[in-house]
Amino acid sequence: MSLLPRTAEEFSSADYWERFFKKRGERAFEWYGDYNKLCGILHKYIKLQDKVLVVGCGNSELSEQLYDVGYKHLTNIDISETVVAHMNQRNAERRPDLTFQQVDATQTPYEDASFQGALDKGTLDAVASEEEGALARRMITEVSRVLRVGGRYVCVTLAQESVIKLAVDHFVQLGCAVRLHCLQEERGKEEEDTFALPVFVLICTKFRQPMPTPILEMCIGDDGAPVRHTRVCELLSAVREYQGYSVLRKRLRTSTDPSSNLCLTLCDAKAGLPRYTLTVQDCPPGAKVPRPNQFAIFIVPRGSETAWLYSSTEGRRQLAASANFRRLVVVSMHRNQEYTDMQAVQSELSPVVMDLAPPGMPTNQQVPFLSVGGGLGWREEVSRGVSQLSGEYCVENVRGEDGELYRRLVFLSNISLVQSESRLVSSNTAASSHKKKNKKKTKAASTAVTLSAGVSVDSGFLCCAHHEVMVAGLSMLGVGTPQNKDDPVSVLLVGLGGGGLPQFLRNFVPNATVEVVELDPVVLEVAKEWFGFRPDDRLTVTLGDGLERICSLEKEGGHLFDVIMFDVDNKDSSLGMSCPPAGFVETPVLQKVFNLLTLRGLFILNLVCRDLVLRKNVLERVRSVFPTILSRKIAEEINEVLLCSREEKDAAHILPSMSQAAKNFQSMLSADRTKPKQRPHIDIAEMLENLKIE
Repeated sequence: MSLLPRTAEEFSSADYWERFFKKRGERAFEWYGDYNKLCGILHKYIKLQDKVLVVGCGNSELSEQLYDVGYKHLTNIDISETVVAHMNQRNAERRPDLTFQQVDATQTPYEDASFQGALDKGTLDAVASEEEGALARRMITEVSRVLRVGGRYVCVTLAQESVIKLAVDHFVQLGCAVRLHCLQEERGKEEEDTFALPVFVLICTKFRQPMPTPILEMCIGDDGAPVRHTRVCELLSAVREYQGYSVLRKRLRTSTDPSSNLCLTLCDAKAGLPRYTLTVQDCPPGAKVPRPNQFAIFIVPRGSETAWLYSSTEGRRQLAASANFRRLVVVSMHRNQEYTDMQAVQSELSPVVMDLAPPGMPTNQQVPFLSVGGGLGWREEVSRGVSQLSGEYCVENVRGEDGELYRRLVFLSNISLVQSESRLVSSNTAASSHKKKNKKKTKAASTAVTLSAGVSVDSGFLCCAHHEVMVAGLSMLGVGTPQNKDDPVSVLLVGLGGGGLPQFLRNFVPNATVEVVELDPVVLEVAKEWFGFRPDDRLTVTLGDGLERICSLEKEGGHLFDVIMFDVDNKDSSLGMSCPPAGFVETPVLQKVFNLLTLRGLFILNLVCRDLVLRKNVLERVRSVFPTILSRKIAEEINEVLLCSREEKDAAHILPSMSQAAKNFQSMLSADRTKPKQRPHIDIAEMLENLKIE
């Protein structure tokens, strides 16, 4: 039968502890560690001559061991009559001056300021669940009362947030200095039945006068240098960080699970800002891995964190399989942090990542650090601001793994998603490179919009594959065919981003006019200032809600657009569909879209949906309105593009006809313009491969 309580509330029950110690008998019960684990901290903060109150002593050997090394002024109290009688009897001959008393720690008989120290090993944790923390408050209030000025409350605890916040808030209000030590198990010495959470020691020092600003410090280990925090919430955040790391470390020491995707963020000790994110990827059971290949660390180049290979579960599995190691830790570096070089990163991470090694790996085995090209990559922040609608954002330049320079817009509420991206070229040099894909393409120069700092946006280059598919989808209109060569194409696009897609349509699709609807005025300003977005009479922007604009246009009547595109993200990241917002694919809205299209009209939807049931429901709604739907999933992404025709097309002929339409469209795009070498970097036929009839 287990001797541990069934519920947390039982920790604070006197009846529970009576039963516990009667069952336990004479065997000592060492909550959170014995003297050998705690002596470094205890000797540092409690002097031999100090008069110490040991709160909730239980039948731990700690007081006896302290007595034996010279602490002769210990007063031990416990709520259990059984344990007090047992401990007095056990020490009557060998330690006659070591006293044990049955006392309720919330109402002791001792005078004010009668102790120089109070030692608590697990008692605060035990009573904190009772009466929503009221019992714990009464106990630490009593401890504060009996401590002298300069005295210390030394509490060994698991530092669960509600418990540690209660204690820290109390002692900070009294003007005490607060320091937390996180005790670390020696690597390879942990026991399977130890707590997954690390053990902390809370030290609260009583001052004569309250401090003008709180002293809040965190130390790692017995002798770790203290890191100062200015607010209680910062200290609690640091505690959570070490707890998360300890739980992850214990899980990884005991098992491998290729589907777990365990993830941990490590913060800068001084600033408290995120510095590294570590994701653990194990090989599947039975995988043939060379014996030496137990464990490796992969450093993701700066600027590549959002790439499918590093940011998705499927991508990391592919990366681990390619690396052929039993366990791969994928490490991403954070914005606003300085990293000197690969050697410095290795030195910083080595003491930490070794704790994440797979079970049974020798502690002295060399662990390789892997990277792309041997470098850290490059990132430069060029702007930062705040949108009332989307929160804080940054604009940054990054060097891609292809060696090209890119500019990105990232909303910091979702740093794993690049909101917009454009390729940059030198303002003094015409861009001659092209997008590197599996198939070789003809090189072509770009149309460039000059920005500051000597760089230009290559407006003929679409960074997002789903944008390329959306452009290629115009083939369904017959764009580029001899009979439609000079026909105008009217486009309504909901969602601006950096403006790359609408500018491409304006620049390269003859006779195209584009209206963009954008909800966030800050996004429009960012697009103009940092992405070279230039509206004109063929490219206009309407600021406002996309749904309201659609309703307003429908009321005006008439078939106004040849193409309506939805490329708008969902701000609620908790939903299974991140693009578009759910309201955009409700049947009444889809019917309004249908009504706004010309007879040959096309609705193009960028759909990003992880929830298969939700995706099925969306497709059913779209099918109820549009008679013909083609879909194209984007390789190595969650995005898929739906091409929805207002016309009912013959399923047997639609895909073959798309092939010829793609050739016509490509020929039109590749035709000479006013400046002969201004051509877009897009392969229409490739973008229309693998179309599926829904």
